[in-house]
Amino acid sequence: MFGIINYGTFVATVLLFLAIPGPGLLGIIAAAGKDGRRAGFASTLGVVAGDWIHMLLAGIGVAALLQANPLVFKAIQYLGAAYLVYLGIGLLRTKIQDQPSTDEQPVGGRHFRRLFVITLMNPKAIVFYMAFFPLFINPEQHHGAWTLMAMGLTVSSLTILFCFSVVLLVNLITARLKNNARISRLAHRIAGVALIGFGIKLSAT
Repeated sequence: MFGIINYGTFVATVLLFLAIPGPGLLGIIAAAGKDGRRAGFASTLGVVAGDWIHMLLAGIGVAALLQANPLVFKAIQYLGAAYLVYLGIGLLRTKIQDQPSTDEQPVGGRHFRRLFVITLMNPKAIVFYMAFFPLFINPEQHHGAWTLMAMGLTVSSLTILFCFSVVLLVNLITARLKNNARISRLAHRIAGVALIGFGIKLSAT
């Protein structure tokens, strides 16, 4: 299939990585829990857009450039870490009574940009795609850019399917708990601390 070997394994592996909690998934959950389905869907598309940038950069070999220039890699890493900490602090300072109560608020663009930046500022994603994609490419039957395009479309489709399902689940849960300010406040505190933790971990590696 377009020079991709073990396609079933490729799909299963992508789903496995999607299920592992990380800054992107956590950001999507936080957006959906705070501002509803539209915010969660927009955040998912932000992650997908950021992933395409990483896949493009990996495809043209920028990962090798970053690895050859540790200072550039570290600079991007620290910027991404600082942004995660900033978002985490914002969640910790959120006032529950100020949150919009419906999905009609025009927050989609803001959440799209936020998750796009979170995804884009993770340089490890470029290295990941650079190392991951070749594992499933048949060197004798690949179709160059078309093979990479097919793999990218697969990753994006699975990301949308998985994350949209998570958004709907989160929205269902928050709809049942929206009148419980204590639980809502606790959820924001947990998400905020987790984002700060991811930022610290990213800057320390």
